[in-house]
Amino acid sequence: MTEVTTIDSAGLVTGSSENLMAAVDLGSNSFQLLIAEFSHGQLRVIDRLKEMVRIAAGLDENQNLDDKSQQRALECLARFGERLRDIPPDQLRVVGTNTLRKARDPGEFIDRAQELLGHEIDIISGIEEARLIYIGVSRSLPDVDGEQIVIDIGGGSTELAIGEAHQPAKLESLYMGCVGMSLRFFPKGKITAKRFKQARTAARLELRPVAKKFRRGHKAKRVAGASGTIRAVATVLGEMGLIQRNITVDALEALIEEMIDYGNVDNFDFPGLTDQRAPVFAGGVAILIELMRELRIRDLVITQGALKEGILYDLEGRLSDEDSRLRTIRAMEGRYHVDHDQADRVELTALMLLDQVAEDWKLDKPIIRRLLGWAARLHEIGLDIAHAQYNRHGAYLLQHADMPGFHRNEQRILDSLVASHRRKLSVDVVADLAPKGWAKRAIRLSILLRLAVLFNRSRTYEFPDALRISVDKHSIELSLTEAWLLQNPLTYADLQQEKAYLKASGYRLVLNEATD
Repeated sequence: MTEVTTIDSAGLVTGSSENLMAAVDLGSNSFQLLIAEFSHGQLRVIDRLKEMVRIAAGLDENQNLDDKSQQRALECLARFGERLRDIPPDQLRVVGTNTLRKARDPGEFIDRAQELLGHEIDIISGIEEARLIYIGVSRSLPDVDGEQIVIDIGGGSTELAIGEAHQPAKLESLYMGCVGMSLRFFPKGKITAKRFKQARTAARLELRPVAKKFRRGHKAKRVAGASGTIRAVATVLGEMGLIQRNITVDALEALIEEMIDYGNVDNFDFPGLTDQRAPVFAGGVAILIELMRELRIRDLVITQGALKEGILYDLEGRLSDEDSRLRTIRAMEGRYHVDHDQADRVELTALMLLDQVAEDWKLDKPIIRRLLGWAARLHEIGLDIAHAQYNRHGAYLLQHADMPGFHRNEQRILDSLVASHRRKLSVDVVADLAPKGWAKRAIRLSILLRLAVLFNRSRTYEFPDALRISVDKHSIELSLTEAWLLQNPLTYADLQQEKAYLKASGYRLVLNEATD
């Protein structure tokens, strides 16, 4: 069943679709779409769609998505795709969370999903999910002077964040969610005291490694809970008269006793609990009560803001001058002692080369230019480990680092560019990049980065101003003056070696030695 909330012109006077922004959250329990516009720094909601797809329940023991779950998901995305048809691509972001992170070889499903949506899907890390949730929650509540904690219980994972104002300081993602917990400890909907004890113990064990870092619930100025699970619990507790506003541990203990008395999910008669939420309700409650106990949370404020809102605020920042990805790049430059002057030189050269070939090589999207520039700035981070194979060290750091603002595909593209910027150019490094078309783009961007590094080996601004590059499908022609090549024999030798490297990867490098 689809839940639809539309605000008409009587409630909100909105502009054209060119002013709208959209976020799609492909969660483990539900798929949700939010369309809004910004007014005075705040979101004005235009439309919402939500469907309980429960793809987490479709993962088998080998982490493969079953056909029924895929079909439910694709039917939902076809409906979402129609609603998104007129939203500009750079004002829309689609993210996949825990289940799509865990799914084994979801490529075919992702390809079909992207066709139906008409947009690429970003599969984000748990840490990035926690960051976006924190932003969404902090922007949706009044400001507080001091530290705040945000928790979100999803279908497949639970996210925790601590920060001040709109800036998170500590982030964590745990592999437990209301769907998985319900399937594991309450199969066929059966509720007993023993099963609840087992579920709570499992939640407590999952929390123990990170509890100390977040155990400040009694001192924080505010602890806020996001997500459908927490909102559903608050609704039920309120209808039962167990709370006035905020969730408490005592109220949760009373709720658990009631659930045990019912004996089975099918018997639930809680006011405010929907049929769609009931099958995963017990698992969510088990996680929530242990969160509150382990983190010493006295009461939990409920918020409507969460991942979708965080996506939109983050996206709005990308369209202005507050792109969180740029902050991440700068932080990594500092952490790994990047030579900023050399990074400037390589970035300038790489982008100069890109400008000359972007149309012929179909590299004219803004994100392509950004990724090449960022790779140029980070190509030497591996030197902080060792010079030998520093490109591989750098790629490893980029592959495994928490990089706020980046989704998994962007991060993989960056690590592939850094891995292949010197020595042998391996097509295998980028062969399985998603979505479709990125493998070819990454190879071509790697070639441009390689040339930019090669021309800046002397670490001075002495690369030839008259350098010209032209390309076709599998060949690159560099035009350089004969005099410059004679004055730079090391670069000339490097270019000859580069010919061999590129030839092995199916590309032909030609030097056009023009006379002055």
